[in-house]
Amino acid sequence: MNFDEFLISISKIKNIPLPAQASQFKMAPPFRHELIKQQNEAIKYAKKAGVMALFYPDKNFKTHFVLILRNTYSGVHSAQVAFPGGKLEKFDVSLQAAAVRETFEEIGVPVEQIEVVCELSEVYIPPSNFYVLPFLGISKQTPQFIKQDEEVERIIEVPLIQFFDDANIITKKVRTSYSVEVEVPAFKLNDYVVWGATAMMLSEIKDVLKQLL
Repeated sequence: MNFDEFLISISKIKNIPLPAQASQFKMAPPFRHELIKQQNEAIKYAKKAGVMALFYPDKNFKTHFVLILRNTYSGVHSAQVAFPGGKLEKFDVSLQAAAVRETFEEIGVPVEQIEVVCELSEVYIPPSNFYVLPFLGISKQTPQFIKQDEEVERIIEVPLIQFFDDANIITKKVRTSYSVEVEVPAFKLNDYVVWGATAMMLSEIKDVLKQLL
């Protein structure tokens, strides 16, 4: 989709209600509901994080958004595909500020180049005890990405047209942070499998955008 057309459509996003869990649970792992029931108390004390779903034009002015492949490390989200973003620090004035700051730190998009359009629905991540608030943002110019080598293995640029193709919704057997292999719904984007909380956020974004575009 042409980015100018995308900008016109996205300007109406605040006029529609967010589908929240109705969308998120389409891409939820099968154990998600049970985990949430078990973690009600933990949710009250969860850490906070903000992430950014950043849309932008490529060099041909086609609409893309960006994901990252996290480095391999000893944590629960090692080598997973995610949105740029991170935890709320004491110096952040808001979760939106944290999401914008982390987007700059992780993929090099200047803060002043990021225009936040709206916030989306929170997702709780039981393995790391984080409540994550995603934001939908735009950059009106093609970003010159610079990855943060300490945390980011690869920057993944996803065409909007590929994201909208339902053929890219798959089922994948993955090993969870609890060392159990399960079949999960996932997106296959640029040959990367995206599942878990990021897929749940993407599901809401897809449903919202389909109402607008």
